[in-house]
Amino acid sequence: MLREVAMLGAFVPSLLLYFLAAIPLFLVFDKLTSHLGFYRFVWHPALARFALFVCLLSGLVLLSGP
Repeated sequence: MLREVAMLGAFVPSLLLYFLAAIPLFLVFDKLTSHLGFYRFVWHPALARFALFVCLLSGLVLLSGP
């Protein structure tokens, strides 16, 4: 994982970039899982959506490692 990235003359944490990259992935996976009816089988759909986003975010961070 990168430590920090210079954007427009300011240093931002790399986690922000991973967060911004995970949002479109989440929207695609969320649309797919809701279309397939996955959220009807979970106890708390909002919690399942949050867990999906966290899994995507952590997957991006782990894939970018050395």
